[in-house]
Amino acid sequence: METIEDIILDHDRRGMSLLRQHLPSDFCGRAADILANNSGTVFIVTGFYILAAEATETDGPPGAVVIGEALSKLGYKVIYVSDIYTTPLITAVVKDNAKIIDFPITSNTKSQGFAERLLDKYEPSVIVAIERCGFTDEKKFRNMHGDDITAYNAKTDYLFVDQVNTIGIGDGGNEIGMGNCDQIIADDPKILIKKPCITTVDELIIASTSNWGGYGLVAGLSEKTNRNLLSSIEREIEILDGFVKAGAVDGMSRQRVSKVDGFSKEENSAIVQRLHDYIDKLSTT
Repeated sequence: METIEDIILDHDRRGMSLLRQHLPSDFCGRAADILANNSGTVFIVTGFYILAAEATETDGPPGAVVIGEALSKLGYKVIYVSDIYTTPLITAVVKDNAKIIDFPITSNTKSQGFAERLLDKYEPSVIVAIERCGFTDEKKFRNMHGDDITAYNAKTDYLFVDQVNTIGIGDGGNEIGMGNCDQIIADDPKILIKKPCITTVDELIIASTSNWGGYGLVAGLSEKTNRNLLSSIEREIEILDGFVKAGAVDGMSRQRVSKVDGFSKEENSAIVQRLHDYIDKLSTT
């Protein structure tokens, strides 16, 4: 029987599978344990700016909403955190009463202070980052091409520094959480990123797209709670289409089309279906 990790790393185009040997074999399950064992308020941090398109990409926010809706079913309080380039899109797509917070794009000192105030006010039990660009060793933000996108990225890394119960989901090496494997990423010529993120988390999920990593986290949480919390294929498509309608772009083509890193709706739906099949098989064994 294929595992959640097998499913979400299928069609790997960026060398993320090379990191698998450096992570626990059940990394989705371990991340799901954090959520299952720490009910309360969860921060979900997402949003990646595509410089050439001057827009947020379709990878990350849809996965964030799928995670958020799963947690809402369990009675958790969900708070989405991003910056001005992504929060309006989340607002347009989410159906429940989840809170959405704009993290300002400002200096390191002011960003650190803002993060501390958020943490003090809401006392999150878990903090999740999904496809959220993170600090390089220069304390800058860089895209897959090495371009500096610091001016378009709030310093949400400060929400993760010295915190417990943190989860990072990424597919390239420059996302929050990749600090768990930063030197491995920097040293491996088969992985595209040469300036990886250095921000660490308690549990890292790698996937062929970060949305799939988010779906894998929900599948793992479903396994822990004996309840299928994963969105239907129809809802997954609705979420993706909603983000495109609100202005998100496919990160590969940089066009406002319902693709994720070049993967079509059908390819995305196939992954969701395989995860549903995995969950269904658990209930019959």
